[in-house]
Amino acid sequence: MEKQKNDNSGLLEIRARIAVGAAVLDGDLMIPSGASGIVLFAHGSGSSRHSPRNQGVARVIREAGIGTLLFDLLTREEESVDVFTRHLRFDIGLLSQRLFEATRWAFEQEETRGLRVGYFGSSTGAAAALMAAARLGEKIGAVVSRGGRPDLADTALPLVKSPTLLIVGGRDEVVIELNQDAYAQLRCEKAMMIIPGATHLFEEPGALDQVANLASAWFAEHLQSQTPRAQTAGGRR
Repeated sequence: MEKQKNDNSGLLEIRARIAVGAAVLDGDLMIPSGASGIVLFAHGSGSSRHSPRNQGVARVIREAGIGTLLFDLLTREEESVDVFTRHLRFDIGLLSQRLFEATRWAFEQEETRGLRVGYFGSSTGAAAALMAAARLGEKIGAVVSRGGRPDLADTALPLVKSPTLLIVGGRDEVVIELNQDAYAQLRCEKAMMIIPGATHLFEEPGALDQVANLASAWFAEHLQSQTPRAQTAGGRR
């Protein structure tokens, strides 16, 4: 890992290499001084850790005093194949396992092992986040979905214990219906927010700012206010 501390901002930046079985995933870990929580990002279809939308949301979360880990769910080789086949981005089991392994990595690192963990998922990454949260139970302090496909988590939805916020664009009608169906199946603390006038990617002026503010408030409430539990990633299998 490459580590760099910004003395002016107090932000610790780490270039991570996360081993997940035979694969190694690249990630960017950033931890503000005094952070008591960390959010792992599960990006969506055809995206990566460099997504400007997720980068923008992560910046607001860090301003709230919570660390972020943005990482690639697929290797470069897998991404080059998926550009043509588009099958791995919808392999929710694979993506969820990758997120699970990244969470276990975070539990084991000196800089993050004491931090309460949350998930931010977009598109198919939201389903992966909910499946991993169901597996890890109370070890995951909160989940936020942005324009997600939580319906793809299927039978895992009633097993999620983590407080879950679903955020959808008001003009993303099909995804609103899918989120409403998933919301009905959740048995945890939950909320669903619809951003008026926003489409699927929240590209309208101010739409992504609303997403970032809602997400950071949700994580601040559910991560910083809780005492970290024993950090082992056994979970349900």
